[in-house]
Amino acid sequence: MFNPNPVGWFEIPVMDMQRARHFYHQVFAIECELMEMGPDVMAMFPFDHNMAGSSGALVQGPDYEPCRKGTMVYFETADVTTVLSRVTHAGGEVLLSKTSIGEHGYIGMFLDSEGNKIGLHSAA
Repeated sequence: MFNPNPVGWFEIPVMDMQRARHFYHQVFAIECELMEMGPDVMAMFPFDHNMAGSSGALVQGPDYEPCRKGTMVYFETADVTTVLSRVTHAGGEVLLSKTSIGEHGYIGMFLDSEGNKIGLHSAA
């Protein structure tokens, strides 16, 4: 049976873990916990197992390469504009400012410090 919320985990490739952790800390005001898994270094996004939704990690390893084309992750936020306002200062590039998607809220997009295209979504 298909789960209507199928994403259970995501990984964002990075080339420089220290730079990427700093970027995501600056943009989202979070700390990502470091751990090693074989040849890969992961920085885990905060996650509450008692709440709906998925989590993921920044990953640096031989099989990970940042890309601006391909699968894109959207982070939920209270306000797209607030998060986008931190992107440039943190070393990224805003690609799409807060844009209405009608009854579904708003989106925005940016390139992170590693060159990955990341989306944002907010209800308001």
